[in-house]
Amino acid sequence: MAVVGVVGGGRMGGGIAQGLLGTGAQVHVVEAGDEAAQAAHDRIVAGLEEADRRGKLEGTVADAAARLTMVDTPGDLPADCELVVEAVPEIPALKVEVLRAVEAVLAPDAVLATNTSSLSVTELAAALDRPARFVGMHFFNPVPASTLVEIVVAAETADDVVATAQEWVDRLGKTGIVVRDSPGFASSRLGVLLGLEAIRMLEEGVADAEAIDTAMELGYRHPMGPLRSTDLVGLDVRLAVAEYLTSTLGDRFTPPQLLRDKVAAGDLGRKTGRGFHDYS
Repeated sequence: MAVVGVVGGGRMGGGIAQGLLGTGAQVHVVEAGDEAAQAAHDRIVAGLEEADRRGKLEGTVADAAARLTMVDTPGDLPADCELVVEAVPEIPALKVEVLRAVEAVLAPDAVLATNTSSLSVTELAAALDRPARFVGMHFFNPVPASTLVEIVVAAETADDVVATAQEWVDRLGKTGIVVRDSPGFASSRLGVLLGLEAIRMLEEGVADAEAIDTAMELGYRHPMGPLRSTDLVGLDVRLAVAEYLTSTLGDRFTPPQLLRDKVAAGDLGRKTGRGFHDYS
């Protein structure tokens, strides 16, 4: 039985853990604090139950849940983890701290991955002792329903690490695309640009949010309009990514004032009940 780890039990980390449990792996999830750990555990089990109701879970919920272990710190991860995916917030210093702590307990041939939607995988790798064993695995929200994973190859990532990441994506029943490490990769760079333009159109009164989203859903067959997508990702997350892309790729990614205002007001999308649409 494969032994794997996930650092962070939030929406993304929990979804990744759920998917890994579905492959039959023993999954260790790092989440500090009893209350947070219990919430993460319950979230993952609820996801397994939903997958079971939809006929998407092999085996039983009880069997999968029995292979889930919550631990307090990266240092508590078992040394025989063959893959650990870091899924903490998009704060470079935090990611570096977590990645270094995980690397310290892993075997030299283990694979360490970061789930980031925009940060430089090469820059994160530079803080590690074994950058060749490090790769980006960009999952999409919600993880259980999404079918894409971007495998982001840093300057020193070894070929066999890329192959191992692809094997895990295959086991998860998802499609992996391999992209060279660059700001925003492929998906965030295009998706954020579309989302920012949609926000500018709303800001300028071109149309309301419903009309803008419907235009892309029906006119271009997007499964979700750019404003609904921003609500799903989180307006705060999209703002942070846009600011990073502005600093690396230029002014075309400058966040509209409307996005800044909504984040300041706490309207962050689905997770708060209100963003560009109302979910209350």
